[in-house]
Amino acid sequence: MNANRLHPREELVETMRRIYRCNMTTSSGGNLSILDPDGGIWITPAGVDKGELQPSDIVCMRPDGTKDGRRLPSSEYPFHREIYRRRPDLEAVVHAHPSALVAFSICRLLPETRVHRLAHAFCGRVAYAPYACPGSEQLGRNIAEAFAAGADCVMLENHGVVVGGRNLKDAFQRFETLEWLAQMLVKAAAIGNLRVLPADRLIERMLPEPGELATTEPANREKELRAQLARFVQRAYHRRLFISTAGSFSARLDADRFLITPRRCDRLELEPPGLVRATADACERGKHPSRTARLHAAIYRLHPGVGAIVTAQPANAGAFCMTDAVFSTHTIPESYVVLNEVGKLPHACVVADADRVAGEVSLARRPVVLMENEGTLVLGKNVPEAFDRLEVLEATAEALILSRPLGPLAPMPALAIEELRRVFGYHTEDVKS
Repeated sequence: MNANRLHPREELVETMRRIYRCNMTTSSGGNLSILDPDGGIWITPAGVDKGELQPSDIVCMRPDGTKDGRRLPSSEYPFHREIYRRRPDLEAVVHAHPSALVAFSICRLLPETRVHRLAHAFCGRVAYAPYACPGSEQLGRNIAEAFAAGADCVMLENHGVVVGGRNLKDAFQRFETLEWLAQMLVKAAAIGNLRVLPADRLIERMLPEPGELATTEPANREKELRAQLARFVQRAYHRRLFISTAGSFSARLDADRFLITPRRCDRLELEPPGLVRATADACERGKHPSRTARLHAAIYRLHPGVGAIVTAQPANAGAFCMTDAVFSTHTIPESYVVLNEVGKLPHACVVADADRVAGEVSLARRPVVLMENEGTLVLGKNVPEAFDRLEVLEATAEALILSRPLGPLAPMPALAIEELRRVFGYHTEDVKS
């Protein structure tokens, strides 16, 4: 969705549909708004099914108090108006009741953003607003005061969350990132002790300025690979393995070059031309590869058999990354056969520590690792194999978490593991961690 080409009515509808499809609101819950340059506020209506919202349903409240539109504005219009009045740097607001953030709101807790560098940087300051009746002027004042004090995301006591942004896309991505973080934190609380990163690890390392690759037309193989990689990136988003702000995927072109997702792109909207052709120190002119490109380049250099790499932070596997919980693949045959033994690495910077991390993985011995407070790193011979490993990793992590209330884990016995090694051609030296 190119917001620059959309009328506010269409942009609000497309964003609300996306929130609804991603199960981050209900038919009756939540509201969105955009501040117009003339001071008007475009806002979603009251009493309209969020799954059936149409551009004609959107309302514009003019500065003089008049209304443009056939619907009534959301009953929570007062707090949108107050936020814009108190925070002139914000031009869009997202309010919804996604399940994990509601869990924090009803426990009167704030999500801990210091467990992940990207979440900490993207979500900004998270604050709390005391309860007031939905739609009331008092609620508007409570929320606006939190924003006026410098918050970027405001948790509402026994209600939900309100997030502001420079534009609607910025507000949505901040909202989605905070809910993704909350999902991981809830799951992490069920399995182990949470690790919080020290301040120096939360600072984004500067990326070296890449050189420019010679401009060439893509060969047919590259065109095909671009189409495949873009499809799987979008698929990863729909499967909630990526979110709009997190997750990178690459595929090898030859000994030195690879395609990779661009930096700061919406994963759902990625198209084949948007992928970046890159090497260890250069890329296509005018493009910016993912900040993980240096790590991907180091892996391709060290491991000639690797054809595709994913770095991702899906919620269940991510919970194991941010706790001391042990991840076991000795659960069902698919988990062991597809993943082998999954190792866990101490926290590393994918920029500064790329060479060290690349030496810790292997297509035969260790195709999947969990990086503490960073995410998962998955290798494959090709794009489908890497994607399958990521899916199996997340499914295994979810099963491990869901098993906790049921009783102690009963892993497959050692004889079953030995049989899998023999039947599927693994040798003992291939599975040492």
